[in-house]
Amino acid sequence: MSDTHSPKDDDTFQLYDLRIEVVCPPGEKILCGAKEGDYFTLEGELMKLPDGVGFSIYSLGALLPLLAAKQRVTHPNDWMSTDALVACPDPNCKSQLRIVRTGMRTFKHSETTVMPLSAS
Repeated sequence: MSDTHSPKDDDTFQLYDLRIEVVCPPGEKILCGAKEGDYFTLEGELMKLPDGVGFSIYSLGALLPLLAAKQRVTHPNDWMSTDALVACPDPNCKSQLRIVRTGMRTFKHSETTVMPLSAS
């Protein structure tokens, strides 16, 4: 018997790790309390902030709907593959948040949910 298993027995999937960083045109004031270069990372569902870095809940609100999609493999022609900048939600602030795919991580379905894989 072989140690290899068929794809139907493999419950793994991959997600990109992300780095979300603050960018701002030189000389412009950032109004949300962040500083140029502030960042956090996303590894699976875990958001990790460096010591002393905070993010506005309003900025997070603008990002959250996009992050799960940015973590998935997308077609090269999909805008999600090419667009990486999210505007600050404050219309008077010129800062942006850049979403960068930094690596790929493998997860097991059985370790992320109690729901079984479907038979189909």
